[in-house]
Amino acid sequence: QVGGFAWENCGDGKDPVVLQSLSVAPDPIAIPGSLRVSAAVKISKTMASPLKVLLVVEKALGDLWIQLPCIDQMGSCTYNDVCAIIDNLIPPGTTCPEPLLTYGIPCHCPFKAGSYSLPASDFLLPDVELPSWMTNGNYRVRAVVSNGGDELACVKLAFSLQS
Repeated sequence: QVGGFAWENCGDGKDPVVLQSLSVAPDPIAIPGSLRVSAAVKISKTMASPLKVLLVVEKALGDLWIQLPCIDQMGSCTYNDVCAIIDNLIPPGTTCPEPLLTYGIPCHCPFKAGSYSLPASDFLLPDVELPSWMTNGNYRVRAVVSNGGDELACVKLAFSLQS
């Protein structure tokens, strides 16, 4: 279970991609279970391949925050081309999965400038085996999206995990 969800933009307001809203329910989240997500994002500049994503994942240990390593593509990892990862999951030329299709939200690069919103939509979370280091506790994640050294987006998330 995940609880205490919070988020904020960290790109000092100058990034071309700004998360305008994000809500997640229920709180705490049950895995496996159903997750209701709503979100709105504004993109002021087309985001083209390669899109690099840098994740820093930290876990609270008492009053200290410990950065978790990147193991099996989970944790504090750098993904040099998220567009290629998306293409592997959703082959180019195939339609975007629901509910993205209904709301006109693109699922492939390039992501054109515009405002995109996802009204409250339900997603099924499968029973996944979490790595041993993702145990009960408080976590924070900082995600930075860039292209050719230019920062496009920065978002910070906080949540707690309970099994």
